[in-house]
Amino acid sequence: PRLRAQTRLPAPPRPSGAARACPAGASDRVPDDEQARLELNGLFPAPVRDLWLEIGFGAGEHLAHQVRTNPDVGFIGCEPFVQGVAGLLRHLEADGTSGRVRIFPDDARLLLDRLPDASIGRLFVLFPDPWPKNRHHKRRLIDAETLAGFARILKDGTEFRWASDDMDYVEWTLERVAASGAFSGPEQRSGDWPSQPADWPETRYEQKARAAGRAPVFLRYVRIPR
Repeated sequence: PRLRAQTRLPAPPRPSGAARACPAGASDRVPDDEQARLELNGLFPAPVRDLWLEIGFGAGEHLAHQVRTNPDVGFIGCEPFVQGVAGLLRHLEADGTSGRVRIFPDDARLLLDRLPDASIGRLFVLFPDPWPKNRHHKRRLIDAETLAGFARILKDGTEFRWASDDMDYVEWTLERVAASGAFSGPEQRSGDWPSQPADWPETRYEQKARAAGRAPVFLRYVRIPR
């Protein structure tokens, strides 16, 4: 399916600071100021009770399920790969729910800087790339800087949900989230890790992981009040 301008969020400036046109023929342009915050009022055609964010939504099964089962919530989905965006749009068009979703088709870290403080009511980071080789660990999404961004944009007392089937990345995330001091959540023992959330739809990626003998780990954190 063709990407629709009304479904896309404006992309941020590249590190050079040069403004570039929004994708899919949208007329708005990105401001030159890289620190400019997005204006979230009027982001959706109808008012929403809350705004949730999913980073790396893959084929879109989980995000589409959350949109379908939370009709009073607006969503931003981050996914840099066109195939994933197309998959999500197929789900949304079938459900008739595209009006409550905005897509950011780029690196999520570029979006974090643009979101206002305490603007997000729930954050999902599900099965991010584990970058398993030691020399690639610096590419992992979860690091001190990104966690500080998560802490800034999340409202007090709201959820940050994370999942992976890579045990090294699980341990990496547990250590770094604990060190951030911004979230309460599971301890570094497998007995403290919760099972999948009650509102979790099984995805194709999860099915492949289980078939390969990799049991996913689901972590639920809560933003500690400021």
